[in-house]
Amino acid sequence: MSGTSFIHDDVPPSAILSDGLVTLPLYAVSTVTLSQSYHLPPLASSGLRTAVGTHDDTLTLSGLLVGPERFRQKFELELLAESSRRGSLVESLTGGAAGGLVLITSMTVRTDLQVQSLSFTSSASRRDVIDVSMTLVHMPRPGITGRLLEVANLGVRALADFGGR
Repeated sequence: MSGTSFIHDDVPPSAILSDGLVTLPLYAVSTVTLSQSYHLPPLASSGLRTAVGTHDDTLTLSGLLVGPERFRQKFELELLAESSRRGSLVESLTGGAAGGLVLITSMTVRTDLQVQSLSFTSSASRRDVIDVSMTLVHMPRPGITGRLLEVANLGVRALADFGGR
């Protein structure tokens, strides 16, 4: 083992996960899957609708924790998973108006996420690597804030595509 890091500072991370206090850049994300399941109205229902969420979003990330930082990153992922369940610093500071985890990837920017599952795998063939897989569930808060963030995300992504990055 050479003791040098596999992570270069000049490369942007593949994903960033944060609870407002702990921010973890993930550099070796191999897959990001966004699954959306839409709720169908019951058969023979009335024409009345209520203001409830129309779909459930689940994000699955798979990647690698590499180099000497892998055990610190594993610990930080565990902290983020616990804070997503117990409540984050942002949630306590805003009185519950905002909370959960924030995930920034090239595909999406999501707030109000909770970790549903987190798994780590190591093998003898790759000693300096920990495989990580996590499932995040989007738990949007009632209100317009989440929708405004999605529209802002769309605008930023369009500008990034227009700029060639």
